[in-house]
Amino acid sequence: MIAIFKREFKSYLNSVVGFLFMAVILFFFGLYTAVYNMASGFPYISYTVSAILFLFLLTIPVLTMRILADERKQKTDQLILTAPVSVGQIVVGKYLAMAAIFMIPVGVMCVIPPFLSQFGSVPMAESYVAILAFTLYGLACLAVGMFISGLTESQVIAAVLSFGALFLTYMMSGICNLISSTGNILTKFLSVFDFQTRFAGLTNGVLDVTALVYYVSIIIVLLFLTAQSIQKRRYSVSVKNISMGAYSSVTIVIALVIVVIVNMAAAKLPSKYTNIDVTDDGLYSITAQTEEILANLQEDVTIYVIAAEDSADTTVAQTLKCYEDASEHITVTYVDPLVNPQFYTQYANSMSQHSLVIESAKRYKVVDYNDLYQMEVDYTTYPYSTNVTGYDAEGQITSAISYCTSEDMPKVYMVAGHNEYTLDSGFTTALEKENIEYETISLMEYDAVPKDAECLMIHAPEQDFSKDDAQKVIDYINQGGKVFMTTEYVPDDQPNFESIMEAFGISLIKGYAVDMQAGNYYQTPIYLLPNIEVSSYSSGLTGSHTYVFAPYAQGLEVPADTEEIIYTTLLTTSDEAYVKTNLEAATSFEKEEGDVDGPFAIGVAAEKTTDAGTGTLFVFSCAQIFTDDASQAVAGTNQQLFSNIMGTIANHEISVSIPVKSYTMEYLTASSADIVVFELVAIVMIPLALILTGLVIWLKRRKK
Repeated sequence: MIAIFKREFKSYLNSVVGFLFMAVILFFFGLYTAVYNMASGFPYISYTVSAILFLFLLTIPVLTMRILADERKQKTDQLILTAPVSVGQIVVGKYLAMAAIFMIPVGVMCVIPPFLSQFGSVPMAESYVAILAFTLYGLACLAVGMFISGLTESQVIAAVLSFGALFLTYMMSGICNLISSTGNILTKFLSVFDFQTRFAGLTNGVLDVTALVYYVSIIIVLLFLTAQSIQKRRYSVSVKNISMGAYSSVTIVIALVIVVIVNMAAAKLPSKYTNIDVTDDGLYSITAQTEEILANLQEDVTIYVIAAEDSADTTVAQTLKCYEDASEHITVTYVDPLVNPQFYTQYANSMSQHSLVIESAKRYKVVDYNDLYQMEVDYTTYPYSTNVTGYDAEGQITSAISYCTSEDMPKVYMVAGHNEYTLDSGFTTALEKENIEYETISLMEYDAVPKDAECLMIHAPEQDFSKDDAQKVIDYINQGGKVFMTTEYVPDDQPNFESIMEAFGISLIKGYAVDMQAGNYYQTPIYLLPNIEVSSYSSGLTGSHTYVFAPYAQGLEVPADTEEIIYTTLLTTSDEAYVKTNLEAATSFEKEEGDVDGPFAIGVAAEKTTDAGTGTLFVFSCAQIFTDDASQAVAGTNQQLFSNIMGTIANHEISVSIPVKSYTMEYLTASSADIVVFELVAIVMIPLALILTGLVIWLKRRKK
């Protein structure tokens, strides 16, 4: 087999065909890389390799047409067939020679992701899985071409038939959709020859093991069939030939049955074993947080998808499959609105196609399809365009499951009447994901905080409370209530508002906290990146390079624990921090006379035990923490801290609020000079060098 491999490999390198094959692939790969990745800035190699698949329709037939057909025409196949090697070894040796030629340009492709990474972030795992998909697709096409080459002695016929077969595998998905949009027995049979769909399964951020099994099995079975077609020519027409033909037919049937069984078995495996998420943000898998929630699920939940299964959103379908695999209590049912147009009316007056209905024995919740994706309007274009920036299916579905299985819904009252901040949309969404109802109230309209309040939220009032309102809050905490409050620097004193903190022994140092410690601020020393202390509230936030952004914070002085009150610091400054108390007279960020030395707490949780119960006060000396702009500056960490606290307030053992997953990566930024140099090397120099090398070798051999 090695001798066959060497012979064929050298023959490709001693002719123009092998070098032309490599030059064409690298030329188009370089061209599309320059356009998609360098000029347009897309960091995804999958865009490039998907665009050049059409090359296989033209290049593979040229490479494979002579591999067996020419041997048969020149009668040199008789010499090989009488050699002391098996037919299988001959076929594998020839196939590996073609595969080796193909792997040379693939090897060059593998250098591109690290090269592109110098212009920005490149998803390495996704890139190499896409190159793997391109490789497997090409190897399968080589097996098709080799099988057809073994059926004829005409290279032209072999090339034409190979083109036709590869064209069908390339277009089979579209052909099946033309035959039936919902699928039938014929389309299921034809889908066996669909190379394109399996390729897509490996280039959308998921390493699809079933696609790997499919391509490998296709290659093996085609090589086996090629060997069987050659085997028949070794025997003359006789009784022995008839028996060998029967034996060959039986082995072919057995081989095909084995391949079908292997692929069916792979398809039946749970998706957590067959679909490996290789995206940087885990778009196509569920988090450990959701897995733990599903592991504790005790009630049956049905998720209805308002769409036909064959036409459903593939990304959402992949996410739903993860839910089914994670819990036996989850059932996903697809409802085709064309077949059952009135189904949705029992849940809502109207509903977008592809929307979800999550239902348990207690209640149901409708998740609109538009809420599964985070959209952003691009105002730089005309007309304005909308781009998908985030994927929130897991966040919406996990929250809905919790809602449908919870015994009751906690309620948060937001205090108004003192010119308080209002929560930004990202944080109200976080409340909704935690299945927390919220309502705005004025304390002046109540004799006491409503009894159904799970938490009272006071968000940075700019005007002082009345003494009576402050006492209502203190009484509520002493009765076992929970209060979440933030502060914002205002010039006027707020003795009544601050008395709520003082009831817990916490002192507010008015002014702006300045932290000169490198790593504890962003751009300016008052844009704090405080230390995130380890606690149950900081789950998922204490990893390296994880920050909470707290601009314009004040200082909190927290006493030691007492028998009555236990303090948990959440965010702290460094020892080099201080608070500038006289902001009107301050001339710089440098420490001046009258400034108060730190360190300080920026966020603290205090639990106070009384005869009536345990009350909890959460205090943050910065209202800006809980704004969308501040949270987005640190990839949503501020919002995650908020969700963790709200999940605890709602008595969720595990927070059910899953942050939105980023749908796209930042664009690459390459200079015009870099693009020109790349184009010269990848599109001109390398392909031209390969072609010239092939011509020189061919001319030298011709002169001999």
